[in-house]
Amino acid sequence: MSTDQRRRHRVPRGRRGFVAGAVAVAVVAGGAALATAPWRADTAAAQDRGAAHGTQAVDTARTAHLPAGGLSVDGDVAPVHDPALFVDDDGTWYVFSTGLVHREQGGTILIRASHDGGATWESEGTVWDEIPAWIDEKFGANGGTLPDNLWAPAIYEHDGTYYLYYSASTFGSNTSVTALATNTTLDPKDPDYRWVDRGPVLESPTPVTPDGLQFNAIDPSVVEDHGTPYLSIGSFWSGLFLVPLEWPSGKPVDGWAEKSVHLVDRTAPPNAVEGSQIVKHGGYFYLFASFDFCCQAANSTYHVVVGRSKDVAGPYVDESGKSLLDGGGTTILAANGAEVGPGGQSVFGDVLAYHYYDASNTASPYLPTLGLQKLRWKNGWPSVDQRAVEAAIVRQPEAAAAPLHGSATFTVGVTGSPAPVVTWEVSSDDGATWVTAPGSAASRAVRGEATLRLSHVAAAQDGLEVRARVRNPHAAVTSAVVTLTVRRH
Repeated sequence: MSTDQRRRHRVPRGRRGFVAGAVAVAVVAGGAALATAPWRADTAAAQDRGAAHGTQAVDTARTAHLPAGGLSVDGDVAPVHDPALFVDDDGTWYVFSTGLVHREQGGTILIRASHDGGATWESEGTVWDEIPAWIDEKFGANGGTLPDNLWAPAIYEHDGTYYLYYSASTFGSNTSVTALATNTTLDPKDPDYRWVDRGPVLESPTPVTPDGLQFNAIDPSVVEDHGTPYLSIGSFWSGLFLVPLEWPSGKPVDGWAEKSVHLVDRTAPPNAVEGSQIVKHGGYFYLFASFDFCCQAANSTYHVVVGRSKDVAGPYVDESGKSLLDGGGTTILAANGAEVGPGGQSVFGDVLAYHYYDASNTASPYLPTLGLQKLRWKNGWPSVDQRAVEAAIVRQPEAAAAPLHGSATFTVGVTGSPAPVVTWEVSSDDGATWVTAPGSAASRAVRGEATLRLSHVAAAQDGLEVRARVRNPHAAVTSAVVTLTVRRH
């Protein structure tokens, strides 16, 4: 990354100036009691039934093979801000994230994909080449400030359609809009691949709930209960809210503002909460949210909290029983090791995706980077394993020899928590250039080692140089270079 690129990626003072995802410190309209909405369960018995019948539960089948705890990643994993994780039916992992500042690459939502269980990632470009014209027309009216980029996406599939919600706003304002794009496939190679602009979903400032609270129309995510969709949304101001939607439009129901429910309030200015996501596990709905401040590099104080409820509309309480409408929230993810200010989270299955500001990145310090954690569930509550041990090589690979058309193996011993990703690379020009080893796939180390097997070696591979690149969130190291000898007799 060039000096100029690093400058453009630095975080200005205040909130959401980087690859942004929510709005700055603001005057709060004060805490309010939970609104009663007509679509809420009316009795305790109905609440206890929750979503046991006909409710979309957390789909863990696509992530069940992964070990609990931190999941190291490699490849194109930065800058990533506000990652929205989705694992498709074919096993491809996707992350949608906030666009780049200064409208670099158009400033629209970034897309990345992984074909090895989230271990290594590559760019799939952007949703569009430029921000939709209607957004610029809306914000540019009367000489207003245009959005620098699009923020904090959420991805959801319903009846064969992928719904991508995203937000546009300006720094320090709740003059915001959450909008929608749809597609029938996530595979950019599919001839039917096309993101269709469906226009605005919610706008602010708009008073919501019967109490007329002010909210900020950013940081959306979708949850279903008995086939009915809801959007959890909000940032600062009066906190987080639940808005009823309808299928197939994916837009709010008529009278949505009065039918919305207040979910989270920290009860004191600046009400630093945003980025909610609600998921179903067992007999409860779990609300994840980001508290405090992102986008301040080493000084970022973001952390992830959780509460739960039998009813999708709340009230949500933390593990101590304190209401999230009264400042409650059990912290499950906080700064640790090189991971500073983790937040902007999403949950797919039982994998928590988030960004953090990478203190180990010497080329561009505190660049926002993708993080993954496989959730553990104990006594009805999720947790993560944040043990932080820098990736290290404890046993170097050794040179190998193989007969022509035979095979050779190279093994590296590693330590680190979470378990590092090991990527094998080869060079045929004395180390001038390195490429991923043919036929190999990067993988998270298992039982402290990773092995490369080269099959059907050719005469031209004699003298091939081999090395292992080892990375976890806290450090990246490269092994010694060893050589392949091809025996011709």
